[in-house]
Amino acid sequence: MADTASAIGTALASVGSVRASVDERALDEKLGVDATAASVRGTTDDGHETVDGLVLPTEEEKSTLRRVAGRMPTTAYYLCAVEFAERASYYGCNQVYKNFIRAPLPPDGPGTGAAAPGSDYTAGALDQGTVVATAMTEAFKFLAYALPVYFAWLADTKYGRFKMICWGVAICGIAHTIMIISALPPVLQSGHAIGPFAFSLYLLAIGAAQFKPNISPTLMDQNPHKIAHIITDAKSGERIIVDPEESINSVMLWFYLLINLGSTFGIATSYLAKLVGYWAAYLIPTILYLLLPPLLFYLNPRLVKQPPGGSDLVNVFKVLGDIFAHGGLKSIGRKGFWEAGKPSVLRAAGSTKTFSYDDQFVNDVRRTFQACGIFLFIPIWQINDTGLGAAANALTAGMDTKGLPNDLLDNLNAVSIVVMVPVMNHIVYPFLRKRGIRWGAISRMTFGFALGTIGSVGYAVLQYYVYRTSPCGWRATTCAKIVPEGAESLSTVSYGLYSIPVVLGAVSEIFVNVTAYGIAYSRSPKNMKGLVASVNLFMNAISAAIGLATAPAIQDPYLVWAFAGPTIAGAVSCVAFYLTFRHLDHEEFVLNTGFDDFKPARVDGDEERVPADNQVALEEKKA
Repeated sequence: MADTASAIGTALASVGSVRASVDERALDEKLGVDATAASVRGTTDDGHETVDGLVLPTEEEKSTLRRVAGRMPTTAYYLCAVEFAERASYYGCNQVYKNFIRAPLPPDGPGTGAAAPGSDYTAGALDQGTVVATAMTEAFKFLAYALPVYFAWLADTKYGRFKMICWGVAICGIAHTIMIISALPPVLQSGHAIGPFAFSLYLLAIGAAQFKPNISPTLMDQNPHKIAHIITDAKSGERIIVDPEESINSVMLWFYLLINLGSTFGIATSYLAKLVGYWAAYLIPTILYLLLPPLLFYLNPRLVKQPPGGSDLVNVFKVLGDIFAHGGLKSIGRKGFWEAGKPSVLRAAGSTKTFSYDDQFVNDVRRTFQACGIFLFIPIWQINDTGLGAAANALTAGMDTKGLPNDLLDNLNAVSIVVMVPVMNHIVYPFLRKRGIRWGAISRMTFGFALGTIGSVGYAVLQYYVYRTSPCGWRATTCAKIVPEGAESLSTVSYGLYSIPVVLGAVSEIFVNVTAYGIAYSRSPKNMKGLVASVNLFMNAISAAIGLATAPAIQDPYLVWAFAGPTIAGAVSCVAFYLTFRHLDHEEFVLNTGFDDFKPARVDGDEERVPADNQVALEEKKA
């Protein structure tokens, strides 16, 4: 009885009553220091804090010193080349899928899918129409961007990212081979090409789903700059800050440039489909794809790799379970929501549980959910970027292309990015850094969302005038089938005007996609980086699902609203996005993966690894 009385007299406080009063926005801004708590810390003679020998900037220096991107190892750029070869093969084929599925074999062509020289007929093969073309291509896109969630989880927990990349390359190689077979003239003319083509299409989606979520985290794993630190420029004597965000942004711009340089192979495949046939259009990307196996073999012993360590996903659910068990449901979105999941708070409330994570992990989970909230605004922008389903393809089908492939100008998306990335990397961003202007991640993404919305206005206006000027009026897309053979079937609207929304959408991608890569990597626990990257990719699956759901409407006479509806939604979401997340622009960017978390790379049997920030800082001082 005495024990019982004692227990009653010292009843433990609820979690809510011991919850710390935390300004989560302030926590974001100071996270750069907190994330290095396990490192060797000290101070310099002039009072600067140091972490692992790196001199950290003071609050004043963060706002006054110029920030620069640090050097990246050569392996990072080889991984960009890997992405180039994979994306060139992927987009080289993807560029011609819609016409291949939608249009029939041209009656004046040789039976390969190509049209006669100078013909107004578009290249085609399967004659399934716009609705089926939209459904098949959007299903392909959905699988390619939904399955990465599963494969990224496998990579994080069991197999490792590099091994998953290699498996994806092998599966895509098989898919490319089958796709070539499905496009051979005897198969097309037999009327049975859709079976092997569909199999190869969805097999390619599976391989791409293994490759895509693991390549960008593997690239960013090579970054040796984990925290902002001060170095002195040997030439000018200027004290500058090596910024991990600028380092990541710089290499990811090159990564994205090479993605889109690979995408320009769609220009060649569009012409090959139009002039030679689809077997040739699928062959060229496959030949390029053969660069991948030897390149990956070369890189294997030279990469810094995050070994599979068991996903942190289970711990995420434990954190959420503790929060909701202590009244978290009522405080969703409110200040202090995440405090109820912190081990220190739970122990203070009397919990005797054994925790496999610490308070910092809960902070990482909070940041991860912020990242996922950011990603939720991406699908509507993606729809505005390239059009809903096959709507953009249907728009150009009613325009006079002067004998050019009607999907040719779609390649301006990639060309524009290839031109603009060096401009941003070598002119715009250095100009802003030199003047101490910090263009935060949220501001960059908001600018990209706005550009995409403006571009989508252009699609809607063009479609309206195509309907107004087409001989078939509101049946412009299928006019060639309606009018007598040889009669005029195309709108007088210049095909060149289509380039305006394409270029605007392309430039918007530089600000949205490149920034999202860095957010996915920096705001996730170290054993969930592949999974969170896949959540970013999953936004493509959501936009594809919307395209699938609306496929019956992607046809005449509804195409104006297929562009106008998403445009309105995009304008509203652009404003809501900035108002919701603008405070994150003030956060100090830091990578929560220390160099000791990684498997050492070996070259010629010797470990290549030393504390990377120290090594690179020394190299920069010598330069």
